[in-house]
Amino acid sequence: MTVRSGGTVGDFMHRTLEVVSPETTIVEAAVRMRGESLGSLLVVPANAEGPVSSRSGIVTETDLIRKVVAKGMDASRIRVDQIMTSPLLTITPDRPMLDASHLMETNHVRYLCVSDEEEIIGVISVRDLVRYFVDSEGGPVHDLDNVYRPLSVLMHTRLETVTIEQAVLEVAQAMAEKRIGSLLVHKAGETVGIVTETDLARKVLAARLPASSTSVGAVMNAPLIQIDINHTVRDASRLMAEKRIRHLVVAEDNKIVGLLSVRDLVKMVSVRDKPRFLRST
Repeated sequence: MTVRSGGTVGDFMHRTLEVVSPETTIVEAAVRMRGESLGSLLVVPANAEGPVSSRSGIVTETDLIRKVVAKGMDASRIRVDQIMTSPLLTITPDRPMLDASHLMETNHVRYLCVSDEEEIIGVISVRDLVRYFVDSEGGPVHDLDNVYRPLSVLMHTRLETVTIEQAVLEVAQAMAEKRIGSLLVHKAGETVGIVTETDLARKVLAARLPASSTSVGAVMNAPLIQIDINHTVRDASRLMAEKRIRHLVVAEDNKIVGLLSVRDLVKMVSVRDKPRFLRST
C-alpha cells in the first residue's frame, strides 16, 4: 500500500472509540482486548453525557502487565480506573504525523488520543505511524533505503532473555523493571521463542491463568518469526503487519543478532526531526 507523504494525524487516526466503564475489571478489559485485537481502551463513565473528553482515561496492555500482573495483584478485583492514565495525552488532527511520533517518544507511549477542542474524536497508535512513515512514497523512511543494512541501525543488539521454566509473574516483573515489551525465551541455552506483553494480556489475564504458576513456555510464541538483517525497513514493517506482531527477531547467517520492535521503525525519524519539533512547541 502506498500513501501520500505530508499526512496529518487526522488522515490516519481511528475514529471508532473503544470504551469501557471505570468499574470494568482488569480481567474483563483483557478479555475485551483479546476479543477485538486491541491494545488500549478508553475509560469513560457509563452515565457520562456528551462527547468523550480529555478528562477521561485510557488503559493499555502495558498498564495491565506492569501495574497488575507484575505486582501479583488479583486481576479479577482490580478495576481499570485504578490503573488508567488520566487526563488523556492528546494531539489535534491537524498536526503532522511527525509531531505525533515525538509526543509518543517523549512520553514513552504507543497511543495518543486525538482531540478537537475538548472532544476526543479518535485514537492514533504507533502502528499508524509506521504505516505513514514506511509506506509513504518519499516519506521519512525513504532516506533509509540507501543505507547499508538499515535494520542493523534500528534493532536492539542487547537481547533480554528468560528461561522457558520461569513463571509468568517473573516475566512480567522483568518487563516492568526493564521497561520493555518482550523477552526472548531460552531452553538449554537455545532461543526457542519470544513472549510479549500482548501474550501475557491475552493468554494469561484474559484466560484467567495464575501468573505465579503458569510457565512462560505455555504462553510464548514459537517458532520465532525472523527477518534477515539484509532486508529493508519496508520488509520488516510488512512482515509485522502480515503476522500481526510488534516484534521481529533479526538474524544474520541464521544466527540471532538483534530484536526489532514496531516502535524502532519510527524512532530514527523522530530523532532526526526533534530539533524542529522542539522549536515549534
